[in-house]
Amino acid sequence: MTHIENIKKLFSRNFVESPLLESFEVGKIYLSSGKLVACDPLITNDMLPFSVDFPKGDFSVLLHKERESNCVAYAEIIFSNSEISDWKLATTDGQNIKDLAEEEVFGYPVESGMGCFMDVDTQEQLNDLEKRLYHSKGVDFMGIYEEFFHDYFFDENGAIDQYAFLKPAEEHPGTIFAFETGYGEGFYASYIGYDKEGTPVKIVTEFIEIS
Repeated sequence: MTHIENIKKLFSRNFVESPLLESFEVGKIYLSSGKLVACDPLITNDMLPFSVDFPKGDFSVLLHKERESNCVAYAEIIFSNSEISDWKLATTDGQNIKDLAEEEVFGYPVESGMGCFMDVDTQEQLNDLEKRLYHSKGVDFMGIYEEFFHDYFFDENGAIDQYAFLKPAEEHPGTIFAFETGYGEGFYASYIGYDKEGTPVKIVTEFIEIS
């Protein structure tokens, strides 16, 4: 699995040093249960959370853009500054790395050009919001992107940014971190860095492989 070797080189330290990447700390994501979901929120909003239990609370999120294209190459959540001793492909329940052929990965498909991180509790809030909007608007319901996501990414002057933090429910503190994915559509894997105690230190989703 050559991808994980490349992830190890880029992300095992507390900073990313590559002339091909530009890194930004963009804000914090709130995880209420520690069950993390990564998906295209418009087509796989029922995606299972990763099998690993992550810490609960607010955690820094970073984007790493490919300098040449200004496209998002990697999205990262940092849980601690502990030294990383091991990297593993992130999996959900029922996925076994032993079942993969060489160079195959588990991940999520993107068709909308958007990916995200969110807690499974926030995923439930997003799905509830979509149901409420659908039932209240009926035939006027234009879809969850137009009804919810669009205003975070576009205003009357055009595109606002390549990412946004969204709250699907005012009464719940959970946030969705949504962002443009690489060059657009594709199938994207995530990797988890662990400390020597086996506790997650960070998770990184790869959209453009930078070596």
